[in-house]
Amino acid sequence: MDEKTLLKIEFDRVLQMLGERCGSSLGKGIAGELTPMSQKHEIELGLKETTEAKDILRLNPAFTLGGIRDIGRIVERAALGGILEPEQFLSIADTCGAARKTKLFLLNLKENYPIILDLAKKLGIFKSLETAVGETVADDGSIIDSASDKLYGIRRKIRTSQDRIKDKLDSLIRNPNTAKYLQDNLVTIRGDRYVIPVKQENRTQVPGIVHDQSASGATLFIEPMAVLELNNDLKRLRIEENDEITVILKNLSQLVASFEAEILFTLEILGQLDFIFAKGRLSHSMDGGAPKINEHGIIRLKRARHPLIPKDVVPIDVDLGSNIDSMIITGPNTGGKTVTLKTIGLFTAMALSGLHVPADDGSDLSLFHNIFADIGDEQSIEQSLSTFSSHLVNIVRILKEVDEHTLVLFDELGAGTDPTEGAALAMAILEYLRGRKVKVVATTHYSELKVYAYNNPNIVNASVEFNVETLRPTYRLLMGIPGKSNAFEIARSLGLNEEILAQAGSFLTQDQVQVADLISNLELNQKISQQEKEEAAALRKELQVMKHRLEAQKIDLQNKEGEILRRAQEESLKILKKTKDDMDLLYNEFKSSLVAESQKFENQKLLQSKDKIKKMGEGLEYVVPEKRFAGQAPQKVELGQIIEIPKLNQKGQVLSLPNQAGEIIVQVGIMKITVKLEDIRTTEETEQKTGTTKVGRIRMEKISAISSELDLRGLLVEEALEKVDKYLDDAYVAGLKDVRIIHGKGTGALRDAVTLHLKKHRQVKNARLGEYNEGGNGVTVVSLNV
Repeated sequence: MDEKTLLKIEFDRVLQMLGERCGSSLGKGIAGELTPMSQKHEIELGLKETTEAKDILRLNPAFTLGGIRDIGRIVERAALGGILEPEQFLSIADTCGAARKTKLFLLNLKENYPIILDLAKKLGIFKSLETAVGETVADDGSIIDSASDKLYGIRRKIRTSQDRIKDKLDSLIRNPNTAKYLQDNLVTIRGDRYVIPVKQENRTQVPGIVHDQSASGATLFIEPMAVLELNNDLKRLRIEENDEITVILKNLSQLVASFEAEILFTLEILGQLDFIFAKGRLSHSMDGGAPKINEHGIIRLKRARHPLIPKDVVPIDVDLGSNIDSMIITGPNTGGKTVTLKTIGLFTAMALSGLHVPADDGSDLSLFHNIFADIGDEQSIEQSLSTFSSHLVNIVRILKEVDEHTLVLFDELGAGTDPTEGAALAMAILEYLRGRKVKVVATTHYSELKVYAYNNPNIVNASVEFNVETLRPTYRLLMGIPGKSNAFEIARSLGLNEEILAQAGSFLTQDQVQVADLISNLELNQKISQQEKEEAAALRKELQVMKHRLEAQKIDLQNKEGEILRRAQEESLKILKKTKDDMDLLYNEFKSSLVAESQKFENQKLLQSKDKIKKMGEGLEYVVPEKRFAGQAPQKVELGQIIEIPKLNQKGQVLSLPNQAGEIIVQVGIMKITVKLEDIRTTEETEQKTGTTKVGRIRMEKISAISSELDLRGLLVEEALEKVDKYLDDAYVAGLKDVRIIHGKGTGALRDAVTLHLKKHRQVKNARLGEYNEGGNGVTVVSLNV
C-alpha cells in the first residue's frame, strides 16, 4: 500500500487512536505496524475478531488485560544464562498471572467467540513459576527471608549482630564520660558501618576509625574501637547474604529459562489479544461496524462519519456501484469535498486493515490492492516546482502504478493552470484511468468536468450542499447532482448591485448558462426527490408501526382465543364431571332401589310362606321359628374368606382387612361394597372349596400362572414400567409376598426408573436391590402389601 497516500488520508492518526487503547507495549507495537491487507479471508478474519472483541467488551466493560509486560528480552537473557534482577522476576510473574486470568475469563464466557477463544486456549499457564517468584521476591523487590533455609539463618545472625552493635553503641552514648564528646546522642550508619557523631575538637577522646564528616567539618562520624570487630563480623555476614541471594536468583533464573519457548509464545498471544481488544474499544468509541468486503469495486457507505472529526460531524452517503468507474465531486470551497475524498480513502484503508468503520449497517467496501491519492498543496520550493507541477509529478507517478484493483483519489484535478487546459487535461486523465478499469473519485471546480460526467453513464456527479441563505455549507453529499460555485448568489446576498450581477451574467456563454440551468433543475429535482423520499420513509415508518401494532393485536387475539378455548374446555370438563357424578348417583340410587325391591320381594315371599305354614300348622302346639343365619359376628376375617351378609341375603369374598372403624371391603358379584364386621356372619364355605366367586377363580388362575420374578432386560423405560404395573397387580391378586424384578445393570437408567416407580406404587410395601447371591444391582426385590 502506498505510504504517502496513507499519510494523506491520515491513516496514521487512526493507528495512533488504536495504540492509545492498547494496554501494553506489545499491543501498541502490533497496532503501530498495522497496514491494509490484500487477501479477502485475512481481511474478513480481522473484521470478525474486532466484532468478537467489541461484543465481549459490551457485555463485560470492566475486562482488561492488565499486568502484561514486554518480558521477551528478560526471558531470552535468562535462557542465555544471565541472572535476572528481583524486579524483573516481578514483571514475569505479573505477565504470567495476567495470562492465566485472561485465559480463565475468556474460556468461561457463555457466548461463543471462536477466534478469540482459539487464541485463549493457546495461552500458557505457569502457576509453578508464579508461586516460585511469590515465595522468593517481595512486592517491593526485596528477597524474602524464607527464600532459602540458609538465607533465613544468615539474616537471623545479621539481626543478632546488629542488636549487639546497637547495644554496645547505646551504652557508649548513655555513658556520661563519652556522651559529653558527642554532637548528638544517636547511632547512624556510614558505608555499612555503625558509627556515632563526635565533635571535631574531641576527636582524640573517642578512639576509633573516622568514616565521614559533616559538610561544615564540625562533626566526625567515628566507628569506636569497641565495635570494630562486631562491624567486621556484620560485614562478613552481609557478604554471605549477598552470595546466597545470588544463588537464589540464579536458580530462579534457570527456572524461567526452562519455560522460555512457552513464555515467548504466550507473550505473542497476549500481544495479539491486547491488539484485538484495542480494535474493539476503538470501534465502540466510533460507534463503528464491520462493512461487507467485495471484490467488484463497489463502495457503498451509509451515514459515514469521519473518525477524526468531532461528534457533530455531518454523515454522508456514498453509492458507487460496480458499473460506476468514477465520481466527480463539485461544490464551493470549504464545503466538505476534500473531507468526503479522505473519508472514502480512509474507510477503505481501515476496513482492509480489519478495523470497523463509523458507518451504519449495510455499508460495503471493495478490496483494492492499492490506494493512491493526490491531495493537498504539493508545492515544493526546494525543487522549484509550482503547485500544478508538483501535482502533475505525483499524478505521473500514480498513472505508472495503477491497475484494475486500484482506488485513486484526486483533489482539485487539473487545478493550478489555465481552466480550459486544466479541464481538458483532467478529462484525459480520467479517460486513461477508465480504460484501465481504475476506480476514481475526484473533486473539481470545472464545469466541463460536470458536463463530462453528465454525458457519461459510467461516471456519476456528486456535490456538497450549500445553503445560499446562510452562506454556509451543509456538508451533505448529494449523489447524482453537480455542484455550483454559487458566486452570483453569494454576491447578491452580500448586497452586490443587481446591475453588476446582470452584466456579469451577460458575460457567460450559452453553454455555461445551460449548465447552470441544468444544475439548478437537478438541484430542484433532487430536493423534490429528497422530500418525496423523506415522505416515503415517514410513510414506511408509519406503516411499519402499524404493522407492528396489527401483529401485536393479532397475537393478543390469538391469546384471547386460546384463553376462551381453555375456559371452554374447563367448562366442558366440569359439565362432564358433573354429568358423571349425577349418573353415578342415579346408578347408586337405582342399585339401592333394586336391592330394596329385591329384599321387599323376598320379604313378601317369606310372609306368604309363613302364612301358608301357619295355615298348614294350625292346631300344632309349636310355631316355626323365623329363619336366622348361623353363627356370631366375627372379630376378624382373612383375605379371600367367604362371608355372609344377612341384611342383603348375599355372600361375598373379603378383599381387605378391617380398618379402624371396623369396616371391610367385600366383593359381591360384580360390586365391591363396604360393610361392618357386626353386619356379617362367617360361613363354612371357602374360596378353595367352592370357587363360587369370579374373584376366587381369577386368583386361582393367577396363582397357577404367575412367576415370582419379572425380566425387563432389553425393554424401553415406558414399556418396562407398564409391564411392572400389570405384573404387580397380578402378583398381589395371586397373594405373592415377595417378587424379583430383573432390570440388569447397564447404564442404570432402567434401574433408577423402576426404583422411583416402585416408591409410588400402591401395592408395594418396600423394595431393595438384591444381595450378592440374589443378582446384586441388576435385581430389585419387592415386598407386597398382602
